[in-house]
Amino acid sequence: MTELFISALATLFVVIDPPGCAPIYSSLTTGASAQQRRSMAIRSVLVAAAVLLFFAFLGKGMLAALGISLDAFRIAGGILLFLIASEMVFEKRTERRNTRAQEVASKDIEDVSVFPMAIPMLAGPGSIASVMLLTSQANGWMERSVVLAALGIVLALTLIALVSAGPLMRLLGEKIEAMITRLLGVILAALAAQYVIDGIRASFSL
Repeated sequence: MTELFISALATLFVVIDPPGCAPIYSSLTTGASAQQRRSMAIRSVLVAAAVLLFFAFLGKGMLAALGISLDAFRIAGGILLFLIASEMVFEKRTERRNTRAQEVASKDIEDVSVFPMAIPMLAGPGSIASVMLLTSQANGWMERSVVLAALGIVLALTLIALVSAGPLMRLLGEKIEAMITRLLGVILAALAAQYVIDGIRASFSL
């Protein structure tokens, strides 16, 4: 149970990446009041939580309806997470997020809570795949509640990071943020490789 909690917490923290979302949110909400930033941060996390919970509870049924096995999804999800990890190591993911943030800011959109913060930055393909993989591995409601608890902790940390985005960025600085992103990318790559190995082993009964 403890191993599942640590695995879920590490995977979701790396994929959702609260420290990495902070600078994007800070740039998107430039000029907004503290109250506006706080309300948009809360709305972003709530919308992302709703999307992720939807796939946590109904994702397995959707796969069954489409005729996709959980082992096949583990392999596909592992490959997807590995691609995200490689982008984090080589800073491609940060560049893409910054570009997306600039595009949204150039359109003068005031409320960024749903797009792009909640979807796809928080509840994107990587986090959706991770939630579905983790809940599919859970046996019974007890283990599933452990995964959901890990998700709740990560989303709470994300909310804290968004609310304190300005001071947090001044404290960390760009170099420390880049170092943390690369380190988390290596950890995610290892977790993704394990998903693929588990999926192949189960598929071919090795």
